[in-house]
Amino acid sequence: MDHGFSIEELTDADLPAMVGLCRDALDLSDDAAEAEPIVSCLWGEAGSRRAIGFGARVGGVLHGVVLASVGRGDASVGHVDLLAVHPQARRRGIARALLGRVEDALRGQGVGEARLAGNPPYYAWPGIDVRYTPAICTALALGYEQDRTAWNMTADLSSGTSAAVRTTGPAEERLAAAGVTVRAATVDDLPALTGFAEVTFGGSWAGELAQSVGRAGAGCHLAVRADGELLGFAAYGACRPTWFGPMGTAPTARGLGIGGVLLRRCLRDQQAAGHARAEIGWVGPVRFYAEAAAAGIERVFFLYRKQL
Repeated sequence: MDHGFSIEELTDADLPAMVGLCRDALDLSDDAAEAEPIVSCLWGEAGSRRAIGFGARVGGVLHGVVLASVGRGDASVGHVDLLAVHPQARRRGIARALLGRVEDALRGQGVGEARLAGNPPYYAWPGIDVRYTPAICTALALGYEQDRTAWNMTADLSSGTSAAVRTTGPAEERLAAAGVTVRAATVDDLPALTGFAEVTFGGSWAGELAQSVGRAGAGCHLAVRADGELLGFAAYGACRPTWFGPMGTAPTARGLGIGGVLLRRCLRDQQAAGHARAEIGWVGPVRFYAEAAAAGIERVFFLYRKQL
């Protein structure tokens, strides 16, 4: 017990309380609205991966939560994936205590560096949104150093005339004339899709594709030649329903307009699902998304690291 709260390890039974806490604690409306998919993504589904998780309780009620994971590409690195404290329980040392507890747990798993940064393919943010000032202050006070900056772009889906959802019909006709078919991916495509992503791009995209195909609120479109050669893919909803990505086009197929077609097909799906906007996560090619979907940079994130 410390300052009227206790720190305890989280279990599956705490999932509803974690979701409710995040709805109250996440200050940005888009994050609060997607509390359930965020927590479910980071915590993991029963019988599969598990986050390292601790909760702060006041009178038996969950008032703070921290979730972390070991790096999927580097087991010497740990990621703090979520830290949230109820507004009425802030400035009582809860965030500091939760971070200290999860750092100890990461050390116990052989981790030498902790990062306040996303751990793809299961992540809700690239880092700390710059508007979460208390989280940035906590990170700095506990010895985390800013490492990088990342950003998301936003595409407007609020009307049928939005540039982000303009027709791809003529472009698809041109691709068809060149022997390229564009279509929605199915679960039968997953082995080829994930293999293509791993060989062509490496990293975590194969895992994100696996989460995008065959799941409610998610989807993927691909481009393929008549002989079955995959040329590109675009996916959405891997971790959050309103987020777009990843997307990749084979180097040999760039310049054909495949990326723009795949992007807008996905954005139209998200619009049809009732979303008025889509976030393009952890963006690299800013100019491409600005031109293809009239997207603009809206969210900026600071990424931090600390030696344990």
